[in-house]
Amino acid sequence: MRNRYVVYFLLTITLLSSKVAAQNRGVLTTDPAFFAVSYVEVMPGSRAAGVAALKQYRDASRKDEGFVSLELFEQIGWPAHFALVEKWADQKAFDAHGMAMHTKQMLTKLDAIRVGPYDQRSYRTLAIGPAPAVNDRAIVVLTHVDIGGRDLDAPALLKKMVEDSRKDEGNVRLDVLQGSTRPNHFTIVETWQNQKAFDAHNAAAHTRQFRDTVNPVLGSPMDQRLFKVLE
Repeated sequence: MRNRYVVYFLLTITLLSSKVAAQNRGVLTTDPAFFAVSYVEVMPGSRAAGVAALKQYRDASRKDEGFVSLELFEQIGWPAHFALVEKWADQKAFDAHGMAMHTKQMLTKLDAIRVGPYDQRSYRTLAIGPAPAVNDRAIVVLTHVDIGGRDLDAPALLKKMVEDSRKDEGNVRLDVLQGSTRPNHFTIVETWQNQKAFDAHNAAAHTRQFRDTVNPVLGSPMDQRLFKVLE
């Protein structure tokens, strides 16, 4: 009988711990805004065609109901590698946009010239600041963070990182998006005035502390890429 109570107690503790862990991994926001972060690489000789297709898509999307913003970036040092960060009023608007003719046309145009698949990931808000105004020397950084461990309150850690980093000289933007279907996946969106400001941020004590804390529970290595804005 005693062993039965011990087993019951341990099972209860395990279930409670799992529940807490699941809550920590769940999407915490009540903001209805919906985001998509997409990556695509086209053949080097087709860069101009890729840029044209993406810009046409951006301009047409601005007319869609629920559109908030759509930013285009090209990876620094890797021409023809592009990223898109889209914001929509809610998931319903995003889903309707996905069925629009101009969305399908963009994918068709890219399909003929792409090197890899059109990689799109959906997100909700974790920490969002005001929309930035950037100059032509600005550095845009997209970092994918996959939390594999259960013993870390990742949203709280990321919010603390945002609070610290927004105070760094030269910071223009620092947002964190949380995966809508995989809430243990996050994308950090940063903008810095120039390379010098970004380098100083990387060397800051709070940046190194964040990386040291998150590294043991990463499900995969952090994927950080530097971009410039495509006007």
